[in-house]
Amino acid sequence: MEYINEVTINFESHSVNEGFARSAVAGFCVQLNPTLDEITDIKTAVSEAVTNCVVHAYPNTRGQITVWVGLKDREVHIKVSDTGVGIKDYAKVREPFYTTKPTEERAGMGFTVMESFMDEVQIKPNIDSGVIVEMKKILTNKKLAKFGGVNG
Repeated sequence: MEYINEVTINFESHSVNEGFARSAVAGFCVQLNPTLDEITDIKTAVSEAVTNCVVHAYPNTRGQITVWVGLKDREVHIKVSDTGVGIKDYAKVREPFYTTKPTEERAGMGFTVMESFMDEVQIKPNIDSGVIVEMKKILTNKKLAKFGGVNG
């Protein structure tokens, strides 16, 4: 698949970096001229995916999180990945209210939220260890922004 623009961001699994990831992805997507609702949807889904990495991938330690964004036509493709402990049951984590940390007041709604705001969400194991969450958002606005490298 050929993308008109793409970016990769790597950062440590500190909870404060969740806001950075949301803002960075949103700022990058602006070149496709999304609606405010679409940007909000993307930011929310990225926030959930990164928070899952911070909370579940690296228990009691820090690790790297990678966020990749690819822009193609009117589509935003996002991959959030880690090399942490991984997921034992991929079907189970997609169930609403399922959490592996019930004593920490986790709602277990992360994947449900991602799925409600994005057009596609896939979860798969990373090559060596960890998880990759792939998401796609199809934008409705047909007019591309007039700045950046997309059409200028």
